[in-house]
Amino acid sequence: MSWMPGIEPQCPEAGTVDDIEMLIVPRARDLGGFEVRRALPAPERQMVGPFIFFDQMGPAEFLHDGGIDVRPHPHIGLATVTYLYQGEFQHRDSLGTNQMIYPGEVNWMVAGNGVTHSERTSPETRAKRHSLFGIQTWVALPEADEDKPASFEHQGADALPFLTGEGKEVRLILGNAWGERAPVKTFSEMFYADAVLEAGAKLPLPDNHEDRGLYVTQGSVLIAGEEFLAGRMMVFRPGDPITITAGEAGARLMLLGGETMNGPRYIAWNFVASSKEKLEAAREAWIKGDFEHGRFRLPPDDKAEFIPFPETLPTGH
Repeated sequence: MSWMPGIEPQCPEAGTVDDIEMLIVPRARDLGGFEVRRALPAPERQMVGPFIFFDQMGPAEFLHDGGIDVRPHPHIGLATVTYLYQGEFQHRDSLGTNQMIYPGEVNWMVAGNGVTHSERTSPETRAKRHSLFGIQTWVALPEADEDKPASFEHQGADALPFLTGEGKEVRLILGNAWGERAPVKTFSEMFYADAVLEAGAKLPLPDNHEDRGLYVTQGSVLIAGEEFLAGRMMVFRPGDPITITAGEAGARLMLLGGETMNGPRYIAWNFVASSKEKLEAAREAWIKGDFEHGRFRLPPDDKAEFIPFPETLPTGH
């Protein structure tokens, strides 16, 4: 834990409401007994920097034997980021990874040319009453990296930069901001951070990134005197200094952004690619179902079932 002058605003009232390029209200999605709020992609905005998918999971309470069961499913052309506020669940993938994740940690799975994974509540967690609250995002990969082999990286909470200032605590999950850099290996310039602010605390957005946005998870924030409540994502105009102020109940935020992609990205189901041809090739490989010799494998510890390619094409698993 360290105090960082970089998270103290040089100008307490920096920014105006006109600096908000877009306000996004998430859509509720049912993942089979578990609801998420999806902010990205939005009809009016596909990405913020390289971030192409943003889901708020919960908060949800589960009684005995309750939990989530996202069966094995494939990805290409992206990296998944899982970050929890409350609870825990088990990640297993076709690389052989079997990793529990707890609050403040990060799971970073690079799909590259293809990976399959599942996300489930473990039997040990199901045996007790438990909660789940967190954020899942996808980061689109640069063209030079979207066909590379898959990989997985886990970082514990102690490995992530944790910055404190007057009335605020900020954990840097990915990339670089406020003079710090997170240890996770990324493929383009970006930042992703979890910030907890006391009432009235002020936090400047990083000024070294092209695209910048934030999502209010709890409480509210004030920008130029206007209040924005939880469940809102704001995307800001490039270049201008922006400082946010926590509302009367304080605030918890996810801050995100970075370098924009050098071309369009296409999405079909859980696939992201720089061309529609790559999406079609991945679709055909998953439908073919040759999990012994084909492009996709199933997680060794979780291969009894999988999610089939849908007849319609929703975004996200």
